This record gives sequence, C-alpha cells and structure tokens, in this order.
Amino acid sequence: MVAATVEIVQPIVSELVTNARKYASGPTLLRLRVTGAVVRVELWDSNPVVPTAKAHDAERIGQHGLEIVRALAQTVTVERTPLGKRITAYIALTTATT
Repeated sequence: MVAATVEIVQPIVSELVTNARKYASGPTLLRLRVTGAVVRVELWDSNPVVPTAKAHDAERIGQHGLEIVRALAQTVTVERTPLGKRITAYIALTTATT
C-alpha cells in the first residue's frame, strides 16, 4: 500500500478495533485484504448490537467512530452474524504518493 492509502486505513482500523474492544466482551477478528485496487478492512466481534451513526451534533463528545469510518471509506457495510457482527470498510488503493 502506498502512504496515502495507509493514512486512510490506519484511523479506520483504530476506530473499529477500539470500539470492538470497548463494546464486545468476547473475541474480535480483524482482516486486512488487498484485492485489485481495493483494501478491505473487515472486523468481526462478538457483540450482536449493530452500530448506527448518530445525527449530527457539533456539541456531542465521542461516539463518532462510525461517522469517521464512513467518511474515510468508499463503502461501509455492517451485518449481523450468528455470533456477533461484521463491519467491512472498502478503501481505494490510491496510486498517489506522499
């Protein structure tokens, strides 16, 4: 991955892992895959509660994780699984260098 893509992927991974550690009491699995021109960041955790983006509130402190991930990724999917949930973020593998 080039530096510009890494700078996008790092905060996405940080947000997803931080929230999984905060809200899921069981195991967590993180997968990073590069397929063609797309980086796929997939996080599964054992908490079945699906996160929802909150309405814009400039005075709200915290709970901006999903908003950040959605702003940085091209596409974000959230799905329940039999033992929790999976959040997948797709990021374009940029050819720009920094």
